[in-house]
Amino acid sequence: MSYTALYRKFRPDIFEEVKGQDHIVTTLRNQIKADRIGHAYLFTGTRGTGKTTIAKLFAKSVNCENPIDGSPCGQCRSCQTIASGASVNVIEIDAASNNGVDNIREIIDEVSYSPVEGKFKVYIIDEVHMLSIGAFNALLKTLEEPPSYVIFILATTEVHKIPITILSRCQRYDFKRITIETIADRLRELMDKEQVKVEEKALKYIAKTADGSMRDALSLLDQCIAFHFGEELTYDKVLDVLGAVDTEVFARLLEMIQARDITGCISLLEEVVMQGRELTQFVTDITWYLRNLLLVRTSDSDIEDVIDVSSDNLARLKTEAEMMDAEEIMRQIRIFSELSGQIKYATQKRILIEMTLIKLCRPAMETTNDAVVARVKDLEEKIEKGVVQAAQVAVQSTETVEPAPAVQELPKAIPDDIKQIVGNWHGIVAQTSQPLKTHLKNAHLSLGGDNKLLIVVEDGVAYDYLTTEENHRHVEDMISTFLQKEVTVQIRNLDPGRHFEESYVDLAKVINMDIEIEE
Repeated sequence: MSYTALYRKFRPDIFEEVKGQDHIVTTLRNQIKADRIGHAYLFTGTRGTGKTTIAKLFAKSVNCENPIDGSPCGQCRSCQTIASGASVNVIEIDAASNNGVDNIREIIDEVSYSPVEGKFKVYIIDEVHMLSIGAFNALLKTLEEPPSYVIFILATTEVHKIPITILSRCQRYDFKRITIETIADRLRELMDKEQVKVEEKALKYIAKTADGSMRDALSLLDQCIAFHFGEELTYDKVLDVLGAVDTEVFARLLEMIQARDITGCISLLEEVVMQGRELTQFVTDITWYLRNLLLVRTSDSDIEDVIDVSSDNLARLKTEAEMMDAEEIMRQIRIFSELSGQIKYATQKRILIEMTLIKLCRPAMETTNDAVVARVKDLEEKIEKGVVQAAQVAVQSTETVEPAPAVQELPKAIPDDIKQIVGNWHGIVAQTSQPLKTHLKNAHLSLGGDNKLLIVVEDGVAYDYLTTEENHRHVEDMISTFLQKEVTVQIRNLDPGRHFEESYVDLAKVINMDIEIEE
């Protein structure tokens, strides 16, 4: 006898065996018990969540001679005929390959004939969103007023593609993604029946990888068992079969990113590639890992049930989370999430990941708010470690050098807040919108009275724009948000015919000459 795949072998025969869709099962069973059966149903939800299974169970139940609490008995002639696929009362149609007007007209013609045996003729139309507009229009009238002995069950994964005229004629049931715990329990139950030894951690990983689909989970489990047939299925063996990466690799990678070690990150990625790991799944898994880190870092209570990891892994996550700021974790989640959307259709997946790792190790390459925060943090850490040193000033080889005249003396001390603003001015300006961005980009920064930040513009239009009460306040709020401190900004217009350096100290040049950050 040929082998039967697990998802076919263990397809539920009664409503009690359906997992994760209790809200739908209870409603349908109550309708059967109360004899309040509708004429058209729409089952929608992601793949592998039980739409077709429940449709077949419902068809068996409404035709069952001896239903038990709304479920089919499985013993009567009608139940056995439907289960074997020989019943003429249950008609399954794949709309993906039968999507034309003629196919629907055949159904309409058949509807006029009453069932040979049993109470109802049930039409299960799978992937109904694939029907053409003409086919939907042909179905409309019959779907609204079918004969009393006909039931339509439409199943789809893309409900947004179905015309509203069809939706309004059906009872809609939304199938939820099945939880990891529910899938893992079902897998454990079936493996006990099959007498196959599987490590609990392996089942949990398969359940998580299935992404809410019971059918996908059973298919993945089938694949893993076949690869290691006759052996106990462990977590490491599942990782090998599915091309996945252990979470220890993610911990090592994040440590290298924190250390700004580009070479180490690229070498680790090389290891992952040489092990034959699937890179799209790698990006998905590390994003999930960062999500767990963020929850651990920001939650004040026990969240072991929420992140669904073992006690050992939870302890390691807590240790790693203490070493990272929540803002930095969110920045990494954003970058990896963007990568996840790009990598699905990319031909050079490895190069995309390498570019992302370099971007994470070099926040200066970005101008987003979280990247600016990361750059400031790097600067603070380097200053604490004494990495900041005096920069060498280039001297021309001429015998005599005329010093440039300076109208105003260099300030003896520039406040740290002003240094921070000047050093990140381009990043701050990049976050603004036009025309404010252009006016600030062409402005000069200097020190005003009481060591306040002074913005000097040469254009009279820019001065008029920036000195309006609303725009002036907006500039101060923008800089205050960056510093997380209240800042007062003075704005002046340069006198006609004069150069900026003749009247003011150019802070950008002073600060760049004063310190240089070692890369």
